[in-house]
Amino acid sequence: MSRKVKVVEISGVLDGIRGNQLRREVSDTIADGADILLIDFKEVKFIDSSGLGALVRTMQIVKNADSNLFLCSVNDQVRMLFELTKLDRIFLTFADQDEFNRQLLTSIN
Repeated sequence: MSRKVKVVEISGVLDGIRGNQLRREVSDTIADGADILLIDFKEVKFIDSSGLGALVRTMQIVKNADSNLFLCSVNDQVRMLFELTKLDRIFLTFADQDEFNRQLLTSIN
């Protein structure tokens, strides 16, 4: 069985508006057959509370579709926010896309 991986790159501030866009993009990606999603936070500067809520709802969408969601390139501010809100226990985070790809290839082989 082949896995379809899709990388979603976001940038700027993850707030309610951008969070809604992210949820729609993830829903469309799953509808297109992706079963592994990686959200790359390399260009994200800040996440507010509505952005966090959108991330949690995005995770629910992915889980309901029997797919997997991973994050990478999370900056220190976002990592601290994840730790404070305990979201670091929910999201599996990789240092960057390269580490994700190495881990994914290792787990498939």
